[in-house]
Amino acid sequence: MTITAAADGSALGNPGPAGWAWYVNDDCWRAGGWPHGTNNQGELMAVLDLFRATAHVPDEDLHILCDSQYVINSVTKWMPGWKRKGWRRSDGKPVLNVELLKEIDQALTGRKYTFEWVRGHAGHDLNEAADDRARAAATAYQQGVAARQGPGFVRAGDTPAADPAPAGNAPARAGETAAPAAQQTAGEARPAARTESRQPLAARAGTREVFAEPTLFGESGLFAEPDLFSELEEESRAAAAGPEQSPEAVVESLERELLLPETRADLGRLGVLLHPDFTEIGSSGRLWTRDELMMELEENSDSTAELELLAADRLGDTAVLLTYRSHTRAGTVLRSSLWVLDGAQWRLRFHQGTPEA
Repeated sequence: MTITAAADGSALGNPGPAGWAWYVNDDCWRAGGWPHGTNNQGELMAVLDLFRATAHVPDEDLHILCDSQYVINSVTKWMPGWKRKGWRRSDGKPVLNVELLKEIDQALTGRKYTFEWVRGHAGHDLNEAADDRARAAATAYQQGVAARQGPGFVRAGDTPAADPAPAGNAPARAGETAAPAAQQTAGEARPAARTESRQPLAARAGTREVFAEPTLFGESGLFAEPDLFSELEEESRAAAAGPEQSPEAVVESLERELLLPETRADLGRLGVLLHPDFTEIGSSGRLWTRDELMMELEENSDSTAELELLAADRLGDTAVLLTYRSHTRAGTVLRSSLWVLDGAQWRLRFHQGTPEA
């Protein structure tokens, strides 16, 4: 038998109040969180807790639906190399979230499992159910109230598994390692369990391959390892232009900033400028997600491009469409960028590039 479950994480402020959850059905799910954590830590904790909660059925295949390529690649691609290097990356720097990753590595022993990437916030029923519960846990910690923890892994005739690590076991802040379970503080105690009722949900599959191609920011190579792209606090920065400038002028300035090598290497700044739901259609037809693009740019941040503005059109009060020609050593590309006003910050929501004939 195969157990199919979605795992997801949420962080309000990233880092900030954080939650995680895995979901099989309305009678079989679990959630938890911390007063301070990151989205990546929530995603990892959801996977870890799922393995622990199903440890009493080790002969059953575990099919994990996950919208985080950072988590999937960490577990299925990068972890063996990190272990050989003493849990260090190829540049010699310590691996982020190493304690959570080490515990996942131990939990994998003897298990049969597969990961499947699904697009987040795209109507995938199991993913949406896990996301709802992870976000609810993060919100509960933000508001200082008890979070619904769920029934755990329960099926008819099953002997319940030993209780996994406390749901309140807080990971360290961005750039630090997660604290072992024994270091949980009294102020981070696990919230009381609750159950909730929803209509049964059915999973829909989705997969995607990864390959290299030119992107919005110039020539690219296949990305290699994750970094802090979703772990840096999205600090509020003033728009590049003063308040007297029009929205069209502001987004043009921000688009030019995105083409600078120093911006592409600054993952914290990219996290502010790229909308959480950012997507790009590359010149070869590939669809890029925000996380994929940020990982790619971190590995290839030294290319340069010049912007020749063609038009800046305001689409209502909260959207600006920018069209321009970019010039690189590889040639010219016609590009369009849709910027939207997110609170007080203009953020890039969509981009498409087409090589010029």
